[in-house]
Amino acid sequence: MIQFAERTKRLGTETAFLVLAKAKALEAQGKKIIHLEIGEPDFDTPVNIRQAAKKALDDGYTHYGPASGLPPLRQTIAEHIAATRGIKVAPDNVVVTPGGKPIMFFTIMACVNEGEEVIYPNPGFPIYESIIDFVGAKSVPLALKEKTGFRIDIDDLKRAITPKTRMLIINTPQNPTGGILTHEDLTQIAELAIKHDLVILSDEIYSQIVYDGFKHESIAALPGMQERTIILDGFSKTFAMTGWRLGYGVMPPHLAEMVTKLQINSTSCTASFSQIAGMEALKGPQDDVRKMVEEFRRRRDAIVEGLNQIPGFRCHKPLGAFYVFPNVEGTVKDARWLADYLMNEAGVACLSGTAFGRFGEGFLRFSYANSLENIKLALELIRAAIGKL
Repeated sequence: MIQFAERTKRLGTETAFLVLAKAKALEAQGKKIIHLEIGEPDFDTPVNIRQAAKKALDDGYTHYGPASGLPPLRQTIAEHIAATRGIKVAPDNVVVTPGGKPIMFFTIMACVNEGEEVIYPNPGFPIYESIIDFVGAKSVPLALKEKTGFRIDIDDLKRAITPKTRMLIINTPQNPTGGILTHEDLTQIAELAIKHDLVILSDEIYSQIVYDGFKHESIAALPGMQERTIILDGFSKTFAMTGWRLGYGVMPPHLAEMVTKLQINSTSCTASFSQIAGMEALKGPQDDVRKMVEEFRRRRDAIVEGLNQIPGFRCHKPLGAFYVFPNVEGTVKDARWLADYLMNEAGVACLSGTAFGRFGEGFLRFSYANSLENIKLALELIRAAIGKL
């Protein structure tokens, strides 16, 4: 029998896919499930993007491309980042990867030594902690609190920093809470990063999905920060392109060279026709994006209002992404048990807050990347199931 290496014991997982598999198994048995567990837009990829990919296939974009990405796409991304973040970016700052996760993996591997510390948001995207642990670094969770709208508490951050701290991961808008970091938050974080010589991995994958007049700002735009910041972004969320596996990182050129080398050693390159589609996504009409964001806003308003009417639930209204993270301590103490109960009893698939770290206990995450009709039905089913407890 093949024995696994010790390091594999440190790998985590993404619970959303495990819950999705359970939900699919129940559906196969004839049970109706409303899917509010997976973080995937329910819209089709816009037609102009699909057409660009089809043309790319016919034009021969079916071969290897440069490991760092096709030059025209890197140029397009540089222009997009300059326009949306207000910083000067060149193609040699950009590395294109098959999805956003490789940027997490490659930059942590490239920048963090064994035994050094990485501070990351908790509750937060679970792959942060998984990769930190896997490379032999120490993962340091930074609690995000409901009372502050799930923003980073600067005093908590100051206490978490030690002489061994090498990197800080921030995510705004944030998964799973929908929280955002304000200009003041980013300014204080930047001051600490400069003072303690920290690398910042800024996960901005939801940067275009914001509401109520909020405008996304990147920490990379603050004085002294571009040279120590990696921006992670991609196409999955904004353009409903989850299956295309297309992401990118924006970073100092010397780090981009090392990340490219890591890509050569793992995936070789990103699919060429997907990259042509990505160019169309950024340069083409943005009407579909605006329509998706407006529909997400309508769903957000409906699910927040509905959850706040359920006894034992308390739900903060998020300013970004497409998740809500209600406090459910007024129902039962074990959020994982409650998530299982809602799937089996109500036919509503969601995630326990603990799927995003230990500070997620007492919360559930619902993705409102589903139709308004299904969301309203899910609220009725949840209310009925909670009434039976």
